[in-house]
Amino acid sequence: MEYLNNFKTIMELKRYSSNTIVTYVGLLKTFFESNHLNSHKLEDASEKEIIPIMIAHINARNYGYTSQKQFISALRLFFMEVFRKKMDFQSIYPTQKPHSLPNILSQSEIRMLLKSVSNLKHKAMLTTIYALGLRSGELLRLKISHIDSDRMLVSIIASKGKKDRIVMLPPKLLQLLRKYFKEYRPTNYLFEGRQGGMYSSASLNKVFTMTKQRAGIIKHATLHTLRHSFATHLLEKGTDVRIIQKLLGHNNIGTTLLYTKVSNNVIGQVRSPLEDL
Repeated sequence: MEYLNNFKTIMELKRYSSNTIVTYVGLLKTFFESNHLNSHKLEDASEKEIIPIMIAHINARNYGYTSQKQFISALRLFFMEVFRKKMDFQSIYPTQKPHSLPNILSQSEIRMLLKSVSNLKHKAMLTTIYALGLRSGELLRLKISHIDSDRMLVSIIASKGKKDRIVMLPPKLLQLLRKYFKEYRPTNYLFEGRQGGMYSSASLNKVFTMTKQRAGIIKHATLHTLRHSFATHLLEKGTDVRIIQKLLGHNNIGTTLLYTKVSNNVIGQVRSPLEDL
């Protein structure tokens, strides 16, 4: 798919984040292949022709709010950058995000999860995500040079929204990373694939899924649950929500305040009106 490769090159030149590039290209590749769309069909397509195909694809794939939004944004950007066509997909753009609370693993479940990992590299990756409250892409982009063991800080470079931030480096994590480094000897990225370069996102997700099963954790949880759990556990220990906001890299404190809805301490300290009867 030459036109898809061209789109990827344009996004790289315009310095879109690696996560956005991978997500957009992956969504479009699936769409084009499953609907047998080639460059000629796409270039000549009108909104009236393409929207019904998009709707059928969204329904067939059972896309949720985020996936539907990403898919539509990817296709709109593709038409603009590759064919210089401005397509209006507003009629099928999701307008209201469902307000679901994040799933949280307790500290005992986190402990059980990490104890279930026998592979040192896998253990170091999952521990780093939880210990620093990282998104999976932030972990994969971590470089050795981002670890400052003298100041006990870690630099998170070009995270979501192309922002940098600094988080603490826990002594326990540093000890584990030193042990991992001596055995695996990465050269650039902190966690590298077998052939070098950035570790695969799909492989990282597979590591988490297998570890979760091995630990016997039944509740729904993804890699991102480790980040949610990090924030909630900090809040439960009394950490100021504004500090948690900085550690997570949230622009809006309202996003961080979501964790007050799932924190045991916050909920547990609410006095029921029954007590006043």
